[in-house]
Amino acid sequence: MADNKMVKQITSMDEDFAQWYTDIVKKADLADYSSVKGCMIIRPYAYAIWENIQKILDTRFKELGHENVYMPMFISESLLQKEKDHVAGFAPEVAWVTHGGSEKLTERLCVRPTSETLFCEHYANIISSWRDLPKLYNQWCSVVRWEKTTRPFLRTREFLWQEGHTMHATAEEARAETVQMLNVYADFHENDLAIPVIRGVKTPSDKFAGAEDTYAIEALMHDGKALQAGTSHYFGDGFARAFDITYTDKENKRQYPHQTSWGVTTRMIGGIIMTHGDDNGLVLPPAVAPIQVVIVPVQQHKEGVLEKAAEVAATLRAAGVRVKLDDSDNSPGWKFAEYEMKGVPLRLELGPRDIEGNQCVLVTRTGREKSFHSLDGIGETVIAKLEEVRVAMYNKALANREKHTYDCETIDQINAALAENGDGFVRALWCGEEACEDEVKAKTGVGSRCIPLNEKKHEGVCVCCGKPAHQLVVWGKAY
Repeated sequence: MADNKMVKQITSMDEDFAQWYTDIVKKADLADYSSVKGCMIIRPYAYAIWENIQKILDTRFKELGHENVYMPMFISESLLQKEKDHVAGFAPEVAWVTHGGSEKLTERLCVRPTSETLFCEHYANIISSWRDLPKLYNQWCSVVRWEKTTRPFLRTREFLWQEGHTMHATAEEARAETVQMLNVYADFHENDLAIPVIRGVKTPSDKFAGAEDTYAIEALMHDGKALQAGTSHYFGDGFARAFDITYTDKENKRQYPHQTSWGVTTRMIGGIIMTHGDDNGLVLPPAVAPIQVVIVPVQQHKEGVLEKAAEVAATLRAAGVRVKLDDSDNSPGWKFAEYEMKGVPLRLELGPRDIEGNQCVLVTRTGREKSFHSLDGIGETVIAKLEEVRVAMYNKALANREKHTYDCETIDQINAALAENGDGFVRALWCGEEACEDEVKAKTGVGSRCIPLNEKKHEGVCVCCGKPAHQLVVWGKAY
């Protein structure tokens, strides 16, 4: 890889993965640091990635009947205190507003870390009958959590996300919604972001504050660390009881509705970087890449080259492809390196000889293979090539996960596997006792990530205490 590096300013990931990540964020113009510690400026290129993520997910949410709303960013302290488990879970991360102008507020206001309490307050006002259910709401917004250790996209004090909050007549309906949205996230990651994920449920000690069950998708980054890429929570009727949300059922009896919430954040951009990036920079999945194809004219000063390049660009746009024609005065070599670093999935080169032969050169970001293609039907050719890129990205990420997944039966085996092969996912049985969960982390450094769904029943002994165990847990070090 080092011999083929096109961008010398990026630290090699094998040399220093954290610095490599920071270099890409800066050099690819994804983000800049704010004067407020722990906050970041999302630059246009990264925001365009987020907009494409929004567009895809928002369409899927609406196809399932969800509606977008917007809640206030401030929560009164008394409202937040209504659900004690919830407030206890978020207390260390809450940012408080104590003054309005020069006057001290009579009651502190929390800057929303999440919006369950706001939705519950609203639902109590608008739900009264079974005819009002289900309520399928979602909002796109920012939230604030006062993190101590921050890194762009992965963990910042303010970040962008979507949060779905739904109310259902029965536990069965709410549980079905929880799993459905987990699967929406998983399908999006695998089919659009080309990131393989494990679908699972969190252990009781790791579930969301106030939830009965928390489901998550877990992805493995290139360095062997896990990234929680999305969560979906089943709350039961706990929030409904705390906020006195009731409805009259078909038998004219008062009931408490059952609630869910689910969300993904801009940390997905960090996940894309760490799953697919290489020593030359970003590698972007075609579905969310702001530029899917860059056209680089070769010998563009020669007659007809720029005109033909513009014609090809128009053809690709008509086929639904996001295209940039770079007709700047920079050299072709500079352009190759620039768009390599920005992770553009496909490069199209076009020069006088190509035009003469009614062809172009296509170069993929994943393998950097060059191939010649007729300009006839170029729209269909490019779309097929972008799918090749997506499949190659997914297969590479899956191979990395499989290479760094270890089946272990004892704590000694976990430590040996990690020492020999590096960080990764550990699959090991667990008895269900929190003390054993804590001991595994203390002795190996890997914590429980999730209990995978749809696994066959397991028989064996706990990786920690040796007692009978039936739950398989995926363990790992996490971002």
